Amino acid sequence: MSGNLLIMFLIHLSKNLHSPMYFFITQLSFLDMMLSTNILPNLLYIILYNGCTMSLTGCISQFSFFATAEVSECLMLTVMSYDRYLAICRPLHYNSIINQRFCIKSVIIIWLLGFKVMLLDSVSLCSLHYCGPNIIDHFFCDIQPILELSCSDSSWVHIQTIVIGFFCVLAPFTMIVISYIYIVLTILRIPSISGRQKAFTTCSSHLIVVSIFFGSITIVYLFPTRGKIGVLGKVLSLFYTIFTPLLNPIIYTFRNKDFNKALINKALDKIKSDSGILW
Repeated sequence: MSGNLLIMFLIHLSKNLHSPMYFFITQLSFLDMMLSTNILPNLLYIILYNGCTMSLTGCISQFSFFATAEVSECLMLTVMSYDRYLAICRPLHYNSIINQRFCIKSVIIIWLLGFKVMLLDSVSLCSLHYCGPNIIDHFFCDIQPILELSCSDSSWVHIQTIVIGFFCVLAPFTMIVISYIYIVLTILRIPSISGRQKAFTTCSSHLIVVSIFFGSITIVYLFPTRGKIGVLGKVLSLFYTIFTPLLNPIIYTFRNKDFNKALINKALDKIKSDSGILW
C-alpha cells in the first residue's frame, strides 16, 4: 500500500513524470491497492486465527472485486505494451496516437469492462442454489471454490468463465506477446549496443511485471484445482494477489531513473522546507 501510494503521489506532483506511461502506472498502482485491500485483510485474519467465517454474499462480493481488479489489470498491461510498442517501433507516430484523449478513453473502457465482468459474475453466482458443504479450501473466494459449494448445475457458469477468460486474459496476453515480438525485432535492428540497451531498458520493467502476473494466473486457471495441484494453485495465487502488488512499486521505481530522480528531488524539497534553508 505504501509503495503504490508513493508512486501515485510522486507522479502527481512531479511534472517530469506527467507522461502517458506514468499515467498508466498510476492506474496500475490503484488496481494493486484495490486488490490488496480486498484480499489481504481476510488473509491475515485466516493466518492469525487458522480460518475465518464469511457470509455467502461477502464471499461473492470478494470474488467480484477480485475479478474486476484482475481483468482491469490484464487490460491495463495490454495498453501499456501498446504504449511501449509505439514508443520503440513507431516513435514518430507516438505523440499523435498516445495523447491525453487516448489515455482517458482507454482507462474509462478498461474500468467499464472490469465492472461489467463484476456484474456478470455477481448475477451468475447469486443465481445458483447453495445447499452443500460450506468450507472453502483457499485463502480467498475464487470462482472454482465457490462453484464447488453449489448444488445447482454450474456448467454454464464454467462456460461463461472460459469465455471471459479468453477475451480478458488470453486475448490480451496474445496481444502483449505480439507487441513484444515486434519490439524485440526492432531492437535487434538498432546498430549500436548502447542504443539496443537503452531501448530494452524502457520496456524491461513492464516485461517483468507481465511475466510474473500472466505466468502465474495462466498456470492457475489452466490446471485442475484439486489435491496437490490445488496446493500448487494456492501457492501460485499468491503471486498475482499478493506478490504482484508488492513487486510492482519495486520494479517500476528501483529500475527507473526518472522516478528515482523525482523521489530525490521531492525529498530534498522536503528537507529544505523543514530546515528553512534557501538554496
